[in-house]
Amino acid sequence: MAGHRDFSELRRKMSPERRARNQRAANDQLKTMALAALRRASGKTQTELAGTMGIRQPALSKLESQDDMQISTLVKIIEALGGELSITARVGGENFALSLGKK
Repeated sequence: MAGHRDFSELRRKMSPERRARNQRAANDQLKTMALAALRRASGKTQTELAGTMGIRQPALSKLESQDDMQISTLVKIIEALGGELSITARVGGENFALSLGKK
């Protein structure tokens, strides 16, 4: 395409400081991503993840679009992605990490 450059070429031209700043921004975005984005970042399709969970793809699609779900459901999704869900509660100025899922 005329006028378009390969991203790797643009990245090579960036200063180390700018590359580091961009990486920090990307990492910050990854920390606040939606479930569907987390699934995509893990390299899984809805069909693959649904199969791992023992459900059908349309059911997973519905789960990914929910604004509110049970913690046990979220635990199952995260574990099917190969992760572990942990929740931090802040009470009285102190943080308490609550680990959920398989022990």
